Amino acid sequence: MSELVLEFRGVQKAYGGLRPLRIQQLEIARGQTLALMGFDRATAEVFVNLATGATVPDAGEVRVFGESTAAIADADAWLASLDRFGILSERAVLLDGLTALQNLAMPLTLEVEPLAESIRARVMRLGDEVGLHPRDLARPVAELSPAARLRVRLGRALALGPLVLLAEHPNASLPGDDVPLFAADFTKIVAARGLASVTLTSDRTLAAAVAGDVLTLQPATGELKAAIGWRRWFAGR
Repeated sequence: MSELVLEFRGVQKAYGGLRPLRIQQLEIARGQTLALMGFDRATAEVFVNLATGATVPDAGEVRVFGESTAAIADADAWLASLDRFGILSERAVLLDGLTALQNLAMPLTLEVEPLAESIRARVMRLGDEVGLHPRDLARPVAELSPAARLRVRLGRALALGPLVLLAEHPNASLPGDDVPLFAADFTKIVAARGLASVTLTSDRTLAAAVAGDVLTLQPATGELKAAIGWRRWFAGR
């Protein structure tokens, strides 16, 4: 299996914006943590859809674990490929009338009332991993704080044991005071699981906190640039 989990080469994808999304070249290796800046919410969604094979590029190639997404033969093959990704996104629907525990269980089973004891134990461990208090696990999602709702989404993204975690503007709905703790927990989880991660964000502080590499998209050309001395700049903040 390829040591590269994700590759973009000469990619263009029209999505209704002023210009197509362009990415000249991007390689992400096993266990690498990367933050991408310069993607708004629309282009972040396009990126995630391209990375997971939900859509294919108009030009260029996306490869997942060495295999072109254009070569995915059918829906079953795509779903099998999709299981290797965890997606942390506000687009992931939470059912407000169900508890956080039930929402966390949904990637594992649709029989959430009552939960089988084996599933309950597994989900309780998942809730603890993502920093949800047992009290919050028992509450309807509609009653949770933005920080707790984000952690439910993170748990859902991790539930099936992915190899790559994709995060679309994860702190967009968080109060600023909650961001450092979430970033620390996110980083710890990614490291403990040995995941590759790609975080699309407009928050430079978050980017530096969760990623070993930070690249910024030049939308006109599709080049991804690392800021010179970015580690030194952040260290002085």
